[in-house]
Amino acid sequence: MKILLTGAAGFIGSHVAHRLLGRGDSVVGLDNLNAYYDPQLKRDRLQPLTERPGFSFVQMDVEDRQRMPALFERERFDRVVHLAAQAGVRHSLIDPHAYIDSNIVGFTNILEGCRHTGVQHLVYASSSSVYGGNTVMPFSEHHGVDHPVSLYAATKKANELMAHTYSHLFGLPTTGLRFFTVYGPWGRPDMALFLFTKAILAGEPIQVFNHGRMVRDFTYIDDIAAGVVLTLDRPPQPDPAYDKARADTASSWAPYRVFNIGNHQPVQLMDFIAAIERHTGKAAEKRLMDIQPGDVPATYADVSALEQWTGFHPATSIDDGVGRFVRWYRGYYGI
Repeated sequence: MKILLTGAAGFIGSHVAHRLLGRGDSVVGLDNLNAYYDPQLKRDRLQPLTERPGFSFVQMDVEDRQRMPALFERERFDRVVHLAAQAGVRHSLIDPHAYIDSNIVGFTNILEGCRHTGVQHLVYASSSSVYGGNTVMPFSEHHGVDHPVSLYAATKKANELMAHTYSHLFGLPTTGLRFFTVYGPWGRPDMALFLFTKAILAGEPIQVFNHGRMVRDFTYIDDIAAGVVLTLDRPPQPDPAYDKARADTASSWAPYRVFNIGNHQPVQLMDFIAAIERHTGKAAEKRLMDIQPGDVPATYADVSALEQWTGFHPATSIDDGVGRFVRWYRGYYGI
């Protein structure tokens, strides 16, 4: 297939690109290489992709209302994996307009491009952050997600609503994936594993929010990439048994689905830090901090729906995944 992959220089996007190319798909990778974090890391992720047959790269903003439609018309993609977004819960308190531009305007351009060029299936990145104030664990796609606690979360909830509208009005098959704390080699520098490893190896203190009483459903990148590709291969169908009198946010009478994609194994933050200490061979100096605005104390994914739909089964332990990251980090930075 010919696939548009946005966010191709990103953490998840670059891994998904390798998996798609490895099975023979043609991939047009799109990224704006912005400076939210070190663009050199993004270019280094891209370099091995540009050397592989079947990959081409386009540097572009998804919010570009002139160039995006032209790209869709010119390339005529079979399917689209949309991972480009302004990420980061805490940054959304500082620069809210970046989230509207990329996550709302940009997603509109993706939907319009898919609609007008007959794309067979759009898979897009949602987030576990949509669960917001919900405290029922594990998080299920059947739970309400109407109380976000950050603008980032609100934009991801909006993406799900927008996708449903296009599935209903135009029959566009759309699947949203609610990612749960992805980690691994080539990860984002603003994420906990990267920040902790960098500080511990440098002998610097780490900031531990909510005084360490945080729980996350850490999910290894290879498991995530496999799940994205499995999902891409299973376009949703309208649910003939859908009961509008008993609204269920997980499916629809339209060709629309949302799924959690996580490890289904929540981990205490202190246990995660302990794994980093084991693999770096150094003890962390911990500075216990209050929880940050926009953060939630715990995430825990029920992934049974995605397992049933695609056969997705995360298989990487925290100890193994953290070890692989630390080895990559030492190699990449020559430590």
